Amino acid sequence: MTTRQVEHEITVGAPAAAVYRLIADVENWPRIFPPTIYVDHVERSAGEERIRIWATANGEAKNWTSRRTLDPDGLRITFRQEVSAPPVAAMGGAWVIEPLSDGSARIRLLHDYRAVDDDPAGLRWIDEAVDRNSRAELAALKTNVELAHAAEDVTFSFEDTVQIAGSSKDAFDFVDEAGLWAERLPHVASVRFTEHSPGLQTLEMDTLAKDGSTHTTKSYRVTFPHHRIAYKQVTLPALMTLHTGLWTFTENGSGVAATSQHTVTLNTENIARVLGPDATVADARAYVQGALSTNSRATLGHAKDHAEKRR
Repeated sequence: MTTRQVEHEITVGAPAAAVYRLIADVENWPRIFPPTIYVDHVERSAGEERIRIWATANGEAKNWTSRRTLDPDGLRITFRQEVSAPPVAAMGGAWVIEPLSDGSARIRLLHDYRAVDDDPAGLRWIDEAVDRNSRAELAALKTNVELAHAAEDVTFSFEDTVQIAGSSKDAFDFVDEAGLWAERLPHVASVRFTEHSPGLQTLEMDTLAKDGSTHTTKSYRVTFPHHRIAYKQVTLPALMTLHTGLWTFTENGSGVAATSQHTVTLNTENIARVLGPDATVADARAYVQGALSTNSRATLGHAKDHAEKRR
């Protein structure tokens, strides 16, 4: 069996301990790694955890489960895929963080892997995916770790909730069935929707703005019937460098609380171009939150009508 071993590295202007914390906390991953759509914990104990990862590789959405060992003193995190997605037969490696000074560190990303049946074409595919993703992950990590140490708070989260006198299944189904949104939602002009495997979706849609213009967005979505849909937008408007979201459906005494949560990083370089020369970060934040909340509340309102009619 041919096992390939490769290493990628990058130097960042941030303390080694801060870099370690960002990588150790998997909830950060969709924000700091472009290929990562969503991550959740399957189980965790002191120094050991199992995580499920949904990510793109060579433009295809995949998911797998990894086991991780955390060594905060050694600033090292080792990982091993439990069940790999073909053409990968086995995949593992480590993040190694090395302090260079009080404010800088070297990040080394190690991988070892094999292809199914030792297939040369499969190995080439993995070589390309690992090289592309490793370079993208390290470049994004550098940008985002350094941003985290910048003064202005350009990443923020917010949510909108409606109470629905109906079932979580009916409310969930409305958001899950995004292929029907052009017929069901006035602000959606057209939809291209694909479910690659159960619970892993690509949603591309043309959305109408208040001024009558349309803009196209593309997101990858991961669904957990009937209580959660996570997504990451991969084509972004000019004012954002990141947009992730979570729809949650929580049953309570009077039905279900349906919530749309957004996490956004502003693209500060485009604020003046989009909103005018005098616009501030606060103006951009208010503008983005207003636009996203308007669409979320519209979708939640229609989900409420749908679920309450079916009650």
